[in-house]
Amino acid sequence: MIFYLVVLRLSPAYIATMLPAEMTVIECKSIGGPDVLRVAMRPLPVPADDEVLIKVAAAGINRADLMQRRGKYPPPVGASDILGMEVSGTVAALGKNAGRWKIGDRICALLSGGGYAEYAAAPEKHCLPVPDFIGLTAAASLPASSAA
Repeated sequence: MIFYLVVLRLSPAYIATMLPAEMTVIECKSIGGPDVLRVAMRPLPVPADDEVLIKVAAAGINRADLMQRRGKYPPPVGASDILGMEVSGTVAALGKNAGRWKIGDRICALLSGGGYAEYAAAPEKHCLPVPDFIGLTAAASLPASSAA
């Protein structure tokens, strides 16, 4: 028997068509404790020109997220209403002008919100590479600690 390995080079535009239309998120519908968090479905975010879309592997839970859930820390104007300021994962799609990363790169990112979801859009300048010796779960804690 002879087996052939075929390597396909798929364009970013084609890969984007393979993404789901909706994703699972954790919504915070009111102010309160952990009991106000709910699983919901939302449309997939579309990365802006200078953003990447991240397939989230892990999201950090930091003090700002907890304070926002309690109504004591408002999200920035224009930020997602989904909690989560730190994520790690792989690049799933690129905005028109995003050129620093390629699809499949392991990255972590600092967000203004939106991390408690299967996918999150982040400015490419707010993303860091995840070294091979760091797992994606641990990498979700890197963005805020490196910004300090």
